[in-house]
Amino acid sequence: MKILLIIPAYNESENIKKLIESLTVDYPNYHYIVVNDCSTDRTREILLDCQANYLDLPDNLGIGGGVQTGYLYALAHSYDIAVQIDGDGQHDPKYIKDIITPIEKGQADVVIGSRFLEKEGFQSSSIRRFGIHFLHRLIKILCGIDVRDVTSGMRAVNRKMIEEYAHNYAQDYPEPEAILTAGMMNARVMEVPVVMRERQGGTSSINLLRSVYYMIKVSIALVMTQLTAR
Repeated sequence: MKILLIIPAYNESENIKKLIESLTVDYPNYHYIVVNDCSTDRTREILLDCQANYLDLPDNLGIGGGVQTGYLYALAHSYDIAVQIDGDGQHDPKYIKDIITPIEKGQADVVIGSRFLEKEGFQSSSIRRFGIHFLHRLIKILCGIDVRDVTSGMRAVNRKMIEEYAHNYAQDYPEPEAILTAGMMNARVMEVPVVMRERQGGTSSINLLRSVYYMIKVSIALVMTQLTAR
C-alpha cells in the first residue's frame, strides 16, 4: 500500500528540521508532505535547506485547510493510506506502524493515536483534558463513536476516507468533526495507544481562553453538523 504522511506546519522553525531528519533517516520507507501554511518565521527556509518535500500555501488557511490540502495531495497521487502527524514534535514517528496496521489488515477505516488508553507520556493540561472528555461524550451521543482522544492530531485513514476528507474537512479545529463525519458515514473508527511528547519548541496557539472557545465552538459545530445531516 502507498502511504503518505501529512505534516501541517505553521511557524514550526524550532521543530520541523528534527522531524524531517528523523523521517528521512529512520523511516525512509514512508512518503511525506509538509504543508507549510504561510508561516511567517523560518519554516520555509528550513524546508528548503533540508530539501524536504513540501507544499507552500500562499495564504494562511489554518489547521483544517492545511490538512485538507494534504488529503487533496494524497488523493491526486493515489495513496492508499494517509497519516496525519503534527509538525511540533509531539508525535513520535515510531508509532506510525501501530496506527496503519489496522487499516492494512482491513480492520478499520480510521485509526486514532490515543494518549489516554494507557495514560503514558504527555497528557495535556487539566483544562484541555476536561474539554476533550466533554467532546468525547458529545460525539458518542451524536453518532455512537467511542473515541477518548478526540482531538488527537495523530491519525491514519484509508482510501475511502482520503476521498471524503479531500472534499469535506472542517476548517477550524477539525479533529473532532472529522470523527463525527466518519461516524455518520458508518466508518470503522479505532483507537490505538501512543505516547506523545510535549511540544519540542515554539508556542502553542491554544491558550486557556482559546481552550474554552474551542470547546464551545466545536460543540456547536458538532451538533449543527448532525442536525443538518438529518
